[in-house]
Amino acid sequence: MQVRNKRARGAYRVGKRLPKGPNGGIQLLLIQSVDSLGKQGDVVEVKPGYAKNYLIPQGLATFATDHHRRMVEKHKAELAELQRQKLAALHDLADRIANVLVQIEANANDEGQLYGSVGADEIVHALKAQDINIAVDAVRLDGPIKETAQYSVRIYLGHEIETSLKVLVVPTKHE
Repeated sequence: MQVRNKRARGAYRVGKRLPKGPNGGIQLLLIQSVDSLGKQGDVVEVKPGYAKNYLIPQGLATFATDHHRRMVEKHKAELAELQRQKLAALHDLADRIANVLVQIEANANDEGQLYGSVGADEIVHALKAQDINIAVDAVRLDGPIKETAQYSVRIYLGHEIETSLKVLVVPTKHE
């Protein structure tokens, strides 16, 4: 029988009680902004599994102790400046993306129907070729692209910053 080291599993120890909130969840202090949850420095209440399996191991949140709250209050101005810089960088990236036309080659028949489809992975790869790095989940497609044409694809960069990208799907040139 193999014995596991329980202390190596994360930022919390087994046996240590987690701070409970008024609704029965766990109170956490967000280290980074999480889109669907709150902004950096907010105290949020989440379900224990979400805290233990995602927020704490990813370094997005920590326990909402008085010490951590005082530290956040002390560094609030620095956090606000970092947030302002991050938003400015996202706005610049959105402007760059809006002015780009991405061309993707795909196998197609004579009528322009693709043999496969073009998805978010291909769009992200084409953007990387133009030195623009975004996550695959930032690409918001209404459905798979299955015909050769020019499309307008929504790109969500976070913090409610959204832009559109022009994607031109052309048939692969056969020699």
